[in-house]
Amino acid sequence: MNIELKDLSETRKNLVVSFDQSEVEGEYQAVIGEFSRQTRLPGFRPGKAPAAMILKRFAKEITDEFKNKIVNKAYRSGLEQAKLDIISVINVEQGTIEPNLSSAITFTLDVRPAITLPDYAGLPTEIQPVEPTEAEVDAVVANLRTERADFKVADRAAQKGDYVKLAYEGSVDGKPILELVPDKQLYGKVPQTWEEVEGQEGVIPGLGAQLAGVKTGDKKDVTVTFPAGFSPVPALGGKSAVYAVEIQEVRERVLPPLDEEFFKSQQVDNLEALRAKVRSEFKLRKDQENRAAQRNQVREALAARANFSVPESLVESETQNMLRQFIGENLRRGVPQEQFEKDKKQLYESARQAATSRVKVQLLLAKVAEQEKITVTEKDIDDYIYREAMRTRQSAEKLIKNFTKDRDQLRAVQQSIIFDKALDFIVSKATVSTIQSKTEQTP
Repeated sequence: MNIELKDLSETRKNLVVSFDQSEVEGEYQAVIGEFSRQTRLPGFRPGKAPAAMILKRFAKEITDEFKNKIVNKAYRSGLEQAKLDIISVINVEQGTIEPNLSSAITFTLDVRPAITLPDYAGLPTEIQPVEPTEAEVDAVVANLRTERADFKVADRAAQKGDYVKLAYEGSVDGKPILELVPDKQLYGKVPQTWEEVEGQEGVIPGLGAQLAGVKTGDKKDVTVTFPAGFSPVPALGGKSAVYAVEIQEVRERVLPPLDEEFFKSQQVDNLEALRAKVRSEFKLRKDQENRAAQRNQVREALAARANFSVPESLVESETQNMLRQFIGENLRRGVPQEQFEKDKKQLYESARQAATSRVKVQLLLAKVAEQEKITVTEKDIDDYIYREAMRTRQSAEKLIKNFTKDRDQLRAVQQSIIFDKALDFIVSKATVSTIQSKTEQTP
């Protein structure tokens, strides 16, 4: 047997394993012998049937098993001698595998790159203060009251924060929108809907901003301009539309008083207890946000320090995963398939760039886990199953059965846990600076 390793790139290799004629013939005879020992033919004791008869009856099975044995032996022996850290097998060229002939099998392999770990202790991270200001507590209490607000009919002109019941019909250059996009009635003609006056963007961008001052029974034309690339209805992107609006009712928001009933709805006894609860929940949320921010900052720092090539197969696989996730999310939001076809090249390049960075970070995290002897414990798996069962509303038993059946899925989960634990380890060693949030900074 002869082993030859050819470099196609830093992370892709051709491994050529050659067998001489005698080695190939030896494997072939071994397969025939194995079939003879396991086969019972009428008139012959086990293992005593003539080889010619065995070959005639099991020609295809013997040939398939013989070729598989040659390929598997080539792969095992090649890796053992070449000492490669395989990421994936890209291709196998079997060439000619026949008895009484020499044979050469070529494996195209992606291998793990040689990685010199950068200094990952003390990476700089920034967090925001976790203690809320009095103004922030006030804002949360106000939002809680807003969530439980009542809306009463107002016999006056609409003001900011009011809700207006209205009908509308839109047109672009005099042509009804309903004719331009008949499958999007919500953007064309609606007999009754609600819109917040000067509130957050509703269905029709900019419509609510032009409703201050209207009264019940008013009719007016409102001109809005859809943003370029308007994803819900691309056909309207960048176009100006005129909406004929008829006001049916105006309702004002009435906040509940800070009384016993309101405090009971928040599971507290009084305003002081409510504010204490708000502070506690605020701190918990900020802690979680800070942790997520630190993890992102560490990922970015690692990506910037990753000066090695990455296996093409990992990048392509991650690119496709990211594209599927992005397209799936946007399809659920109503973006048409045609839009993805139009932007296909740009989407692929963006996903590939992000995938390359992600793969680099994952390879670094795997190396850190190896160096720091970070492993997956039984508790890690149990915690993952519990979280996944809660998220997907499946039973833990069903998830465990899936892992038992699909070992690749289990390995993927274990790898993901390793990445998370290594990332958390690096975050635990990071330097931390507390900064003022942008909303708190003085203009």
